[in-house]
Amino acid sequence: MTFWHCLITALNNLRMNKLRSGLTMLGIIIGVSAVIMMVAILQGMSRRVAAEFEKMGSNLIMVIYEPDNKTHNRAVRHIDGFKMRDVEDILQRCNLITRVSPQLPLPNSTAVHNGKHLDVQIYGVMPDYSALLDVPLASGRFITELDLQQWAKVCVIGSKVATELFGKQNPIGAEIDLNNIPFTVVGVAKPKGRSFMGDQDTLVYAPLSTVQQRMVGTDLVGIIYAQPVSLQKMEPAKDQIWRCLMRRYADVPGIKVDSLDSVLQSITTVFAAFTLVLGSIAALALLVGGIGIMNIMLVSVTERTREIGLRKAVGAKQKDILIQFLIESATLSGIGGLTGVGIGSALSYAIGYISTFIKALNNNGHKGLAIYVPLWAVVGAFVFSAGVGVFFGLYPAIRASKLDPIQALRYE
Repeated sequence: MTFWHCLITALNNLRMNKLRSGLTMLGIIIGVSAVIMMVAILQGMSRRVAAEFEKMGSNLIMVIYEPDNKTHNRAVRHIDGFKMRDVEDILQRCNLITRVSPQLPLPNSTAVHNGKHLDVQIYGVMPDYSALLDVPLASGRFITELDLQQWAKVCVIGSKVATELFGKQNPIGAEIDLNNIPFTVVGVAKPKGRSFMGDQDTLVYAPLSTVQQRMVGTDLVGIIYAQPVSLQKMEPAKDQIWRCLMRRYADVPGIKVDSLDSVLQSITTVFAAFTLVLGSIAALALLVGGIGIMNIMLVSVTERTREIGLRKAVGAKQKDILIQFLIESATLSGIGGLTGVGIGSALSYAIGYISTFIKALNNNGHKGLAIYVPLWAVVGAFVFSAGVGVFFGLYPAIRASKLDPIQALRYE
């Protein structure tokens, strides 16, 4: 028998036993659907994070201090954080750096205007922050050097802050209270939505010196962002910053100088690991489906014993019987796999659309779930499901091929 003859026979057998075939494929369908949904959600999240990092620019350096709590009681030096002198050192000593701006965050802050309140996050920044972190303006201006020198009580507000506090009025030149301190609005940022860093439209940018001296009372800064002269100079620039900081903090653990690309690679690796682990867990359902296929194929061998004996009597070889049953089991699981791919993809995109719709109704700046079904997942799910059919159909196929034709023809 040719392959196509075997395939047509397999499809006819499935058609004649629709209910049994459907129930047998159910485990495969559930397993493949679960795998596709897991991969679609995780890959979508990974692509969204990557897109947000790309917006920030690949030539961005982040200087972070993360104290190791495990070594807190050991004989090592700890600091409260970076200070302005560290920023000044980087500017003066690192000739491979073109822009620098620290970021001093004040989470859980409140903005008030004419009795309207809004929860915001205040960032104390320097003028280069806008170019470094991509803060385009809808109107007005950003923080200037003069603002820093004068500890000016001015601010740039996010689009949601402008909408919630001012409605359709022009906020430029208006006054708002930030943590009970009056500030004048000098700029409004364009809408950016929500990212892995939080809601970008509820941010308020103020001069770093103003936040330090008028709101916090310290010269500490948070993360220090820097930009090298070119992407090719990224590694030398990172090394230059590291050596600059080690002049003062050689005995302080927890200081990290990373590029945005290296951070993105780490995040991508984490997403890949999650995809593998969760996909493997969901794939267990495929094994359950495979056991179901083995069971139904054994039943099929028993039911078709006389047919097998008759085929052998008229010249069919063991190989022909073996291939026939392997194709039947692979077809059964393959159709289940394709059905699972379709159902899993449809459910994934449906979840994405529903979550986007709900977020839009809430109007809270959040984006819905990002969904992406990669081609490798579709092909892999189908091939793996067909492979499960071949593996679990192997024993019934061998058993069928070894039946004695005389005994098989006598079977009632």
